[in-house]
Amino acid sequence: MSRADVLRAGLLVLALGLIVLGVLNGGLRDVLIKAANLCTECIGLG
Repeated sequence: MSRADVLRAGLLVLALGLIVLGVLNGGLRDVLIKAANLCTECIGLG
């Protein structure tokens, strides 16, 4: 395994960990609410 492969695997693990922490922190809900609000504003419902 080369140094680049180890670095790539480490970054993947770090990214997945941060995604999980964001979801557990309620970030996913916030993003979905903002996206829904933006979509309804764009088509004139909001």
